[in-house]
Amino acid sequence: MTTAHRPTFDPARGKEAPKGPAYHQRLLPAHTKLKVRQPGQGGEADSEVRDLRAELLKAEAAHYAKINGGKGAQLESTSPSGGTKRAIENGGIGGENAEEENAEIKRRRVLEETRDIDADSDGGSASESSDEESDDEEDETAELLRELEKIKKERAEAREREEAEKAAQEQEKNEYDVARGNPLLNRGSGDFQVKRRWDDDVIFKNQARGTSDKNKKKEFVNDLLRSDFHKRFMNKYVR
Repeated sequence: MTTAHRPTFDPARGKEAPKGPAYHQRLLPAHTKLKVRQPGQGGEADSEVRDLRAELLKAEAAHYAKINGGKGAQLESTSPSGGTKRAIENGGIGGENAEEENAEIKRRRVLEETRDIDADSDGGSASESSDEESDDEEDETAELLRELEKIKKERAEAREREEAEKAAQEQEKNEYDVARGNPLLNRGSGDFQVKRRWDDDVIFKNQARGTSDKNKKKEFVNDLLRSDFHKRFMNKYVR
């Protein structure tokens, strides 16, 4: 049996800790050290100008010293004579390129001049052919416009003919409705007597249905098709 419904007059108490008072982990002191910005975080250390080349050379020297077992790496110094020699070589290459460019420019100029001469010589024949082509295009355009006008005219005539036929049919139908629509004027067209049963306005109908079967003795037939229920159902809903 549970004791959840009983009140707690004497609640449970914790035991005294033998090693002193106990504290929760979140009650212990935290964040006891002040953090400062490191280089690269936008602090005072970033204001100093770094010599990246010196740092790279120093790192390379340390790497080669580690590989060679304590021997420093000998970095090749760029001598002014070597720089001058390289500049002269570059200049020589540049001079050859300049000569090739000048030859290419001359060749292009000659080709342009010959092209202009050919264009001047062929100007007369080109103008004549362009005149003939323009005349042919104008003739074709005029013929196309005539065909378009002819097609538009034929379509307009067909539309007018259809509208006239439709209007004639509607007028004929209206005349027939006016002439034959009034039953008082056309007595020979049909019989207009109202056919009603004598019991159409009676409130209760079919009150005598099933009275002939009241005195009939009910019999049990072991055949669903010849049972009384089946016969009544067929007489009521099928026949």
